[in-house]
Amino acid sequence: MRSFPDIAALKQAAAANDTALGVSPWVTVDQAMIDRFAEATGDFQWIHVDVARAQASPFGTPIAHGWLTLSLLARLSSETYRVEQLAARLNYGANKVRFTAPVPAGSRLRAQFRLVAVDDVPVPGQDVTGARLTTEATVEREGSDKPVCVAELVGILIPPKT
Repeated sequence: MRSFPDIAALKQAAAANDTALGVSPWVTVDQAMIDRFAEATGDFQWIHVDVARAQASPFGTPIAHGWLTLSLLARLSSETYRVEQLAARLNYGANKVRFTAPVPAGSRLRAQFRLVAVDDVPVPGQDVTGARLTTEATVEREGSDKPVCVAELVGILIPPKT
């Protein structure tokens, strides 16, 4: 787990071109997780949830939703790096997302995170300056040499009021 004491330290890393934030622990994407994601999103496409039908698909098994893979990045990033002394860390969006390979049920995934940019931003309604953090995440599947997802993520870091 890489830890930065505050936003200033994160900015120093960016300025020094110290971009490697780390690699997350592995997480297993099993059929139960896929089914819970389908329930939460209402996306019951057969390739994800119909095990018998998916066995006859080109993948031979159900595959995870791409959005499930993307949503795991919140968990994987929090297990890889942190910025201390924050009032909040908000998801702001993504600049780019590509689902480059399927994630068969039962796959183990992990993500490598790289620091792209740290830019000052005003925090609406507060008398503080926060930071817009841009990171690149590359999600790999155990046993595959091709990533399953590559995303450029954007978050807003809000420091505590002084």
